[in-house]
Amino acid sequence: MKIERKWSMPNKNTFSIPPIKDFIFDELPQGLVIDPFANTSKIAKVTNDIDPAYGTDYNMDALDFLKMFETESVDMVLFDPPFSLRQLVETYKRLGKSVNMETTQQRYWTDIKQEISRVTKPLGKVISCGWSSGGIGKSNGFRITRILLVPHGGGHNDTIVTLDEKLQCRLSSFSKSLRIEEK
Repeated sequence: MKIERKWSMPNKNTFSIPPIKDFIFDELPQGLVIDPFANTSKIAKVTNDIDPAYGTDYNMDALDFLKMFETESVDMVLFDPPFSLRQLVETYKRLGKSVNMETTQQRYWTDIKQEISRVTKPLGKVISCGWSSGGIGKSNGFRITRILLVPHGGGHNDTIVTLDEKLQCRLSSFSKSLRIEEK
């Protein structure tokens, strides 16, 4: 795993932070790239943001957006959800939407990661931004191959960027096939 650290000024538009933008363009594949939380970013070929003010292709809940795609049809997902519950609540209230248990519980984020796993092709990539380095997760068939830490100085939290690559097959599927061959 490659770990890098590059300082940069903070910006509410994560993908416009120079080392993060460079990271994305270093990894950007040919093919279908989607962004379920695009905000102002137009890097992906298909963009979504619940707020119509950003001029994205779709204005849906991220989970509903991901469900539109066929299984294993996406080459890369750019995953930069709201970093905090406060950001989520502010956005929903500004749009006149109710903040409910469904959108604020961990289960919602688990469901999103499972949908990302479903739509991403084997050997496809996911770039995640946030305050943790958890990525999409081994349980969803991914492994982290690269991490970028972006300290912003002062009282600002670092932005942690992970590159996950989807395995060609899930380990559970692989181990099941080994047991079948052993018999």
